Amino acid sequence: MTKPIYVLNGPNLNLLGTREPEIYGRVTLPEIEAACAARAAQLGRAIVFRQSNIEGELVGWLQEARAEACAVVLNAGGYSHTSVALHDAITAIGVPVIETHLSNPAAREEFRHVSLVGKAAKGVIAGFGATSYLLAIEAAHLIARESPGEGSGA
Repeated sequence: MTKPIYVLNGPNLNLLGTREPEIYGRVTLPEIEAACAARAAQLGRAIVFRQSNIEGELVGWLQEARAEACAVVLNAGGYSHTSVALHDAITAIGVPVIETHLSNPAAREEFRHVSLVGKAAKGVIAGFGATSYLLAIEAAHLIARESPGEGSGA
C-alpha cells in the first residue's frame, strides 16, 4: 500500500473563500481538499488533509508524516516567514516537503519575501491560486515515486 500525501495548512486558511478574496480567491478550503483528493486519486494516491491555527500542531503532524506519509504539501500561511520550529521539523523528518501558497509571496509585502519553510522544503509552488495545491500534489507524487521504498508508486 502506498503511503498518502499529507496536505497541511496553517493559520487562517480555514477562512478561505471569504478572507481577502482579491488575494486568495473565493475557493474554500473544503473545495481545495476535494480537488486535492481527486487529483491524488488520479495518481493512485490518497491524501491526509489537515488545517490548524496552532504552530505546535503543525510540527506534530510533520513529525507524524515521518513514518506515515510519502511526502508533504505544506501551506504554512504566515508561519512560513516566522517559524524556526516548522523549518527544523521539516529538516528532521526526512520526507520531501513541498511548500505551497495561493498567492505569490515574492510579489507581496517585503516581510513575506523570506520563507523559513521554503529554505527547508524540497521546492516551492506559489502564485497559482488553488491550482498551486494541485501542482504540489503532482510534484509530491513524482518525488515520492523516486524515493527509496516507494518504488514506482502508482
